[in-house]
Amino acid sequence: MVESALQEIAYFNEVNFGAIKISVKASNVPLMVEAYRMLADTVNYPLHLGVTEAGPPPAGLVKATAGIATLLMEGIGDTIRYSLTADPVEEARAGRQLLEALGLRERKNVDLIACPSCGRAEIDVIDVANRAMKAFEDKKLPLQIAVMGCVVNGPGEAREADLGIAAGNKRGHLFVKGRNVAVVPEDEMVDALVEWAEFIHEHGTDAAIARADTARAEREAARDRSQALDEKGDDANNASAKIVEIRKTVGND
Repeated sequence: MVESALQEIAYFNEVNFGAIKISVKASNVPLMVEAYRMLADTVNYPLHLGVTEAGPPPAGLVKATAGIATLLMEGIGDTIRYSLTADPVEEARAGRQLLEALGLRERKNVDLIACPSCGRAEIDVIDVANRAMKAFEDKKLPLQIAVMGCVVNGPGEAREADLGIAAGNKRGHLFVKGRNVAVVPEDEMVDALVEWAEFIHEHGTDAAIARADTARAEREAARDRSQALDEKGDDANNASAKIVEIRKTVGND
């Protein structure tokens, strides 16, 4: 594939035409990555990256991201294309989000992070995260926002987020840069996230913390955290039993 590309380049060189961009996309990810590496070491033309015929999401997204991201992190590639069996809008969105995640494009929208849920989660994390994504979909807020299932670990694990919310005792505990700032009813969690996010975007995180009764918010969070630990303990996921089960299952591998 690389030899074929070099042969085509030679034809253009013969007529002194250099306004070209090279693509050696393949549906096999390791082959695609190695081909672009070889070209990057051989030619000085811009490279257009992509995994061709990646297929429908989520498998297609995984394949395309694996190939494109690997090369971008090595400094290889000038333009990208997600070739998914999906709406072209989804292809463009995936490309933009990848560049933002790698720090290669300025973030213009919310980066929503969320825990995978666990035995201690007191809300449907998937539902709340999806509703939050929908609420922020059209808002130009370049913030990182966290949706965490429990107040025990949430604020600490997501302390680098600009804003987040964690559930506890049928309430949502809002935090800014890891600092508890407010408590809201569970059914107002998403609305509260939007209101605080818009305030932070306009005034900054320091102003958001300054306007809050952090002492009260910390007390409420500590109370709900203690209650969650009393009710479900440190091992809410029954991890010890699961470790034993996993070892039995894969012990002979």
